[in-house]
Amino acid sequence: MIYPNAKAWRAAPQKRVLFYGMSGLGKTHLATMLRNAGGWFHYSIDYRIGTRYMGELIADNAKAHAMQVPFLRELLLSDSIYIGSNITFANLAPVSTYLGKPGDVSKGGLPIDEYCQRQDQFRTAEMSALNDTGYFIQRSERLYGYPNFICDTGGSICEWVDGNNPTDPLLTTLSRDCLLIYLQGSDAHTNELIRRFDRAPKPMAYQPEFLMTSWSQYLNENNCKEADVDPDAFIRWTYARALAHRAPRYAAMRPWGITLTPDDVACITDSSSFEDVIAEALDRTT
Repeated sequence: MIYPNAKAWRAAPQKRVLFYGMSGLGKTHLATMLRNAGGWFHYSIDYRIGTRYMGELIADNAKAHAMQVPFLRELLLSDSIYIGSNITFANLAPVSTYLGKPGDVSKGGLPIDEYCQRQDQFRTAEMSALNDTGYFIQRSERLYGYPNFICDTGGSICEWVDGNNPTDPLLTTLSRDCLLIYLQGSDAHTNELIRRFDRAPKPMAYQPEFLMTSWSQYLNENNCKEADVDPDAFIRWTYARALAHRAPRYAAMRPWGITLTPDDVACITDSSSFEDVIAEALDRTT
């Protein structure tokens, strides 16, 4: 770890951290709070994905749908209108909308081959955005003069790394640049996530092997063909399984940094209390 103990953390003139964990645990909330307090640069992985690595794919997908409407088609062909995504830190919907859901096209689904292609595009984009962390650390200091840095990752980071591999390329790079901080959830939080997802299912990224295994199991259990799958029904069915699949992958990443419990996160109200909580977690770890 770049801060081997609490003393080193407190003495560091430049504090660099990376938050990871399941969605809804407070990664973006903490990053936004620190950014608003001043002195912290907020690097959002999902925002980088949507603007730098998948921006053109997202815009082209919207244009393809618009081209099916004669009125909009004529305006696009004559360069009379412009279509782009209005992605922000608070609104990352263009990314998840592009990912989509597999299944019946008449219900808004995608053919499984196209769905897998988009999943692969996202995986490549997320890994590239994560590898850009070091560049943005330098950029935030050189260009904007920020002494401190936060990398706010997406929930799927655990799908692309192997925490049990001591030479994992991505984790090696990230831990060299930042203190990796795992925001650990509770069983109650997991249950609430499942209830929330069931009410409003949203696209997400999956490890390829897990996705194809889940897809085959769903087809067999429901005795249906690929084109007949209800997209929302499939991702609802998959969600709890995806959380269970990710839990050991997150756990394997823990030795690369420190862990904050829900009680720890509840104690963070400003930048000063954040520094205190991290120092205490470092003391526990070391």
